[in-house]
Amino acid sequence: MLILASSSPRRSELLRLAGLDFTVEPADIDERVQEGENPAKYVQRLAMEKAQAVWEHHAAEDRDHLRVLGADTTVVCDGVILGKPVDQADARHMLEKLAGRTHQVLTGIAVVSQRGLFSEIDITQVFFDLIGEKEMVHYLASGEPMDKAGAYGIQGYAARWIPRIEGCFFNVMGLPLARTMALLARAREGTSETQPPPSRLSAL
Repeated sequence: MLILASSSPRRSELLRLAGLDFTVEPADIDERVQEGENPAKYVQRLAMEKAQAVWEHHAAEDRDHLRVLGADTTVVCDGVILGKPVDQADARHMLEKLAGRTHQVLTGIAVVSQRGLFSEIDITQVFFDLIGEKEMVHYLASGEPMDKAGAYGIQGYAARWIPRIEGCFFNVMGLPLARTMALLARAREGTSETQPPPSRLSAL
């Protein structure tokens, strides 16, 4: 049994694309950046905490065949984490920062099973064109940027501004599929780089 510890429709879409059967159980955790935490540590920690929170929720059940997948994606430009915008002005600020530049999309993925806790990070370089004012106004008015890290989704209207990427396309959508499938296999088989599932989130 596989549980996706995320409410992201894009992650669900990608898992279905990969032919996986799963249920969705979003994790309720504090997603604020901790003091001194770099972007890679941030997304890895949140992915692990999401997976662990849902794993613990099923503590009273038989978990022999249970795997819980957690993931977190963020956009990073000049070392600064760009989360989901709080309003249109914030979305515009993010897009103006990204326009004509190269930035990174980081996704932390984690799987908890009886075999242990497994986690990885995927990084994709994204190249952005300049954004015309007319297109900017139209995009902001559409509401599309509001639920997306960095105020854009590569699979939507903003695709017109992305001439190329270096790395996994699906990572930019929110879940690097090939790496996720490999991690799920490791969690099932218990192969390499394992650690026992922590009994409490604080153990992470």
